[in-house]
Amino acid sequence: MTFANHVFFYLSKILWWFAAPSNVLTALVLVGAVLLFTRWSRGGRRLVVAGALGLAVCGLSPLGLWLATPLESRFPIPGPDLAAPIGIIVLGGSMDPLTTAARGQPTMGSAPGRITEAVALARRFPAARLVFTGGSAAVFRGEALDEAGAAEALFRQLGIDPARLTLERDSRNTFENAVLTRALVQPRPGETWLLVTSAWHMPRSFGIFRKAGWTVIAYPTDFETRGRPGELWRPILPVSRGLDLVDRMVREWLGLLAYRLGGRSDALLPGP
Repeated sequence: MTFANHVFFYLSKILWWFAAPSNVLTALVLVGAVLLFTRWSRGGRRLVVAGALGLAVCGLSPLGLWLATPLESRFPIPGPDLAAPIGIIVLGGSMDPLTTAARGQPTMGSAPGRITEAVALARRFPAARLVFTGGSAAVFRGEALDEAGAAEALFRQLGIDPARLTLERDSRNTFENAVLTRALVQPRPGETWLLVTSAWHMPRSFGIFRKAGWTVIAYPTDFETRGRPGELWRPILPVSRGLDLVDRMVREWLGLLAYRLGGRSDALLPGP
């Protein structure tokens, strides 16, 4: 990867820590609480109220679902008439390599559907190659364990023939997933490849793969929304789920904007 890719990776990590809604709102409350004991107590009260209201809105309201719905509505799940693919590409983000290494047991974190659907597809299409792409997204070297190793162990335990597996171990983000995996497997024109990732992550992933010159068929997983209008007007409980959902969806929308402005995706909100 080029120097620009390294800069993009570290900047995205650092800037997101400061931009995450839950971090920003928590910081407002904490700073405001400190100011309450100073001559700026009036401003402190305003910060505390603003931060607390923001946390309540993000944690209890369906804001996260509103943000997720346009993303998850872009690509439908392929029907039963799906033609047999040459290969199945599974994006990283579902395995916990640190816990896997510490406990000696393959451990999934978020987005487990990427793995379970990939195994189901591998059994449905026994001649297809199964490609997992995911290295280490850690900022610090001490945490630099590649996700592909953990995925490989789990695939083997689930009965996938190792001869069918192709592992890409160096990518740190979705752009590198697309570029490095394409260079590794060298797809040919006319081949059918499935792209497996979370539904809310699919638009950005699809746009990046298409920009990289790789035509894929979207196979979304791990839906956060149910596609029912009524759910968009109900509170979310527990509050931690609401905050986590808002954080992830805001990050995804910012990612769409950043990748489009950086020329790494072919559209702001890619579609089929």
